[in-house]
Amino acid sequence: MDTQKVITHVRQNFQEPEAFIPLHVPRFEGNERKYVLDCLDSTYVSSVGEYVNRFEAETAAYTGSNHAIVTVNGTAALHMALILAGVKSGDLVITQALSFVATTNAISYTGAQPVFLDVDKHTMGLSPAAVQQFLDEQCDGNIHKATGKRIAAIVPMHTFGHPCDMEGLMALSRKHYIPLIEDAAESLGSFYKGKHTGTLGQSGTLSYNGNKTITTGGGGMILIQDEELALRAKHLTTQSKVPHRWEYVHDNTGYNYRMPNINAALGVAQLEQLPMYLDKKRALAMSYKQLLSDSNIRFMDEPDGCKSNFWLVAIALQDRAARDKFLQETNDAGVMTRPIWALLNSLPMYTGAIQDDLTVSRWLEDRIVNLPSSVIL
Repeated sequence: MDTQKVITHVRQNFQEPEAFIPLHVPRFEGNERKYVLDCLDSTYVSSVGEYVNRFEAETAAYTGSNHAIVTVNGTAALHMALILAGVKSGDLVITQALSFVATTNAISYTGAQPVFLDVDKHTMGLSPAAVQQFLDEQCDGNIHKATGKRIAAIVPMHTFGHPCDMEGLMALSRKHYIPLIEDAAESLGSFYKGKHTGTLGQSGTLSYNGNKTITTGGGGMILIQDEELALRAKHLTTQSKVPHRWEYVHDNTGYNYRMPNINAALGVAQLEQLPMYLDKKRALAMSYKQLLSDSNIRFMDEPDGCKSNFWLVAIALQDRAARDKFLQETNDAGVMTRPIWALLNSLPMYTGAIQDDLTVSRWLEDRIVNLPSSVIL
């Protein structure tokens, strides 16, 4: 397909005949200003306030999670989820090399080391077959035979909002007694067989960075089903402070990870608009799908049995050369497109990590491009 047709399609959709078109920008068309000003008037702008409580309760209700605990960002949420799962220094954590670096950075914060396994082509998320092969061939139960280290968690990431094959991963988690933690940073509004991503494992984490479907400026959320674990999450993210009218009592190493009320005010307003945003993003994604239907460019669609939020629309070009040519021409024309991330095992701090052949990950790295995916109002 002629790249110019994609550029023209983007400009027609965004109704910008000449201006620069970014990849994904936030929209503030609801009660954002009203709620933030209300927060300022209340003087409760830090980690305690009405909007923090509302944002947690309303997110839990939307996702169907039993509990939702706010954090300052998605990476902090994932770090805390790993701590809650008992991941410790010297452990191994299975994850995917095809992910944003925050996934593996959070693992490193615990002192554990990542094990990079391959993804499925149709989901771009961690492959149950790859995990099973690794556990069967290189592990005895949840112990890695070559190093003697414990496999402490499995962390799949729902790439660009497309749910992983959770059924397969959950079965392996149960069989080997390894906690499953979902990095659902990109998948607010995505559902796997009727269940919201982030609610199927022991815990799941969301991100509200400025480039996500909805934003709090910076922020994250931990989705937890177990009440005791949720209470511990709230305690640890609040500096492990024991409630007292005036004394400073802390019973554990805690973290200053609670989201400020002023950010939560923004989140409550954004969450009110989420259903409309998802409808608009799906319409845009389907327009791209139709455009590419008779071309040699592959539209990365939602997996069977899933409903994706289409956070970033992804396409697969024929090869690395075609990808680079497409990126050059679109960006030169003022239409921002981006490749998928460099595989994490190629970054200098992770080159020594245990890994499989990553065949599918490398195939996707060579071909995937994201198209402008902002909500069109």
